[in-house]
Amino acid sequence: MSEKLKNLALRRNAIVIFRGLGKDNVISDLMYLLSADTDNMNVFIEYYCDFVNSLYENGSPDISKYILRAVLENDNFYIRKSAKGEMIPNEMTECLINELQFFQELTELTPDDFTENIDYDGFLPSWKNSPVDIAGSYLERLKLVHRYGYGKYAEYTMFILESYDTVPVKYPDKQKLSELYGYERERQAVIDNTLALLNGKKAQNVLLYGDAGTGKSSTVKAVVNEFADRGLRLVEITKEQLSDIPMLIDELSENPLKFIIFIDDLSFTAGEDCFGALKAVLEGSVSARSDNIAIYATSNRRHLIKENFSDREGDDVHRNDTMQEMLSLSARFGLRVNFSRPDKKNYTAIAIELAKAHGINMPDDEIILKAEQFAISSGNGRSPRTAKQFVNQLIMEM
Repeated sequence: MSEKLKNLALRRNAIVIFRGLGKDNVISDLMYLLSADTDNMNVFIEYYCDFVNSLYENGSPDISKYILRAVLENDNFYIRKSAKGEMIPNEMTECLINELQFFQELTELTPDDFTENIDYDGFLPSWKNSPVDIAGSYLERLKLVHRYGYGKYAEYTMFILESYDTVPVKYPDKQKLSELYGYERERQAVIDNTLALLNGKKAQNVLLYGDAGTGKSSTVKAVVNEFADRGLRLVEITKEQLSDIPMLIDELSENPLKFIIFIDDLSFTAGEDCFGALKAVLEGSVSARSDNIAIYATSNRRHLIKENFSDREGDDVHRNDTMQEMLSLSARFGLRVNFSRPDKKNYTAIAIELAKAHGINMPDDEIILKAEQFAISSGNGRSPRTAKQFVNQLIMEM
């Protein structure tokens, strides 16, 4: 083993700030390879191929780009302190610069550095190197941490809540605003509110309500996709997880990014009491609101409550007060946007736009006739969802 590799193998043990990268499969296998004894060729080749396998499995044979991305996305105490604007001691900054230099040297390692003096003439897989500036890129990332974030929030855009932890959605809905037709006024209200959140202004909690299939959920996801590169993230929770919102807000409030906590298809029955947790959040209790977080919910019901006549009966002397509290829950959303079922003109206009977007060459009159027939025969009535299903049917027939 060369002196260069021996030196790197020793220095890896002195990593402090980026110590968590030791859990990264690629970097961990590279560390094992640095310590491999070339006198034991079987072990050396095994370590060498373990590393290349891990690198290849991550989609690219470029070691430089992989290490750069791993460093930039790493969640560590230095970037967290920097994101909060805290004073960072000189000792920590000196440590950072030295560790960034270490990773720079790792990006420059070539297969020849490991194989030039070994007693083996068989095939060994190779990897690529690209010119990267680890220190310069990381210092720039510190300046723009409010836009790119760190850790899993730098790598992913959408999350769900599982066992009190945010879990990345690896294959999220790629819905784009440009692919949604109709409801421009309603959608613009959601966009404007989201821009207020991104610009550090007071954003409202939003309720998107109305008929099924009108694009409420698609609007929220499309808005997140549109502004993800400006630091917007989404965490979706279920109705059963409403009581976890204060914990979630505590976790996200110190993050430099902006977050939408998304509750899809929200409704309650009269016997449920979990709406109390949501009520506390919407009313802005001390532990329930942060300037970098807004609640977005969708519902087919404006008042969120599924009410039966039997709910109005009983011996509760305060029954009316209880019902009024439940029915007024939606009023606690600062912005309420109605997505109502489109009339014939708007429905067929959406169908025509969708057909053109998919390259369907058919006269408008024919599309209008077929779209109406599809809405009736499908039993779903007019809606953007029905229009999309109609166009998919046309594509299949063609």
